[in-house]
This record gives sequence, structure tokens and C-alpha cells, in this order.
Amino acid sequence: MSSLSFENQIVVITGAGGGLGKAYSLFFASRGASVVVNDVSKDAADKVVAQITKAGGKAVANTSSVADGAAVIKTAVDAFGGVTILINNAGILR
Repeated sequence: MSSLSFENQIVVITGAGGGLGKAYSLFFASRGASVVVNDVSKDAADKVVAQITKAGGKAVANTSSVADGAAVIKTAVDAFGGVTILINNAGILR
């Protein structure tokens, strides 16, 4: 049985510094996607990016608020040329 491939896909995941967002990021990267790891915590986003790149994947961090969607998407366009999948996972911090 062949595995599901996301080669040549560019995935933007909000709230990707931990929890489900991190799991989504690691999954898509493991299947060949280029990933934009968005999280308001630079430390958390950078750790996920490091984990992906150490495993041979492609990822960049973005720390913009999801309220500034244009900045999040600009990171994907600048780094990888576009967006093919968007996962709005970010929660509200209180």
C-alpha cells in the first residue's frame, strides 16, 4: 500500500507551535509538503521548524497574528511560491 503524498504542496498551518497544529505540521512535512509554521510564539514556531528541517523537510516560521492573514500568506508566497492548503488551527489566548 502506498502512502499519501503531499509532494509539491505548500501548507500554511496557524497555531502550529504546539498541540494539533504541531502534529499537522509534522505530518504534512513527513509526506513531502513545504510548511509554514504560524504561531504567535517565536520559540514554539522555531522549534517545530527545526524538527521538520532536521528530518529533511522544508519549513519556515511565521509569527504574525492570524488577524493579519495577508502577512501569514505572504510568508508562504515568498518562501515557497504560493499556498495549496490552509489549516486554520489557531485558538484564542486569554
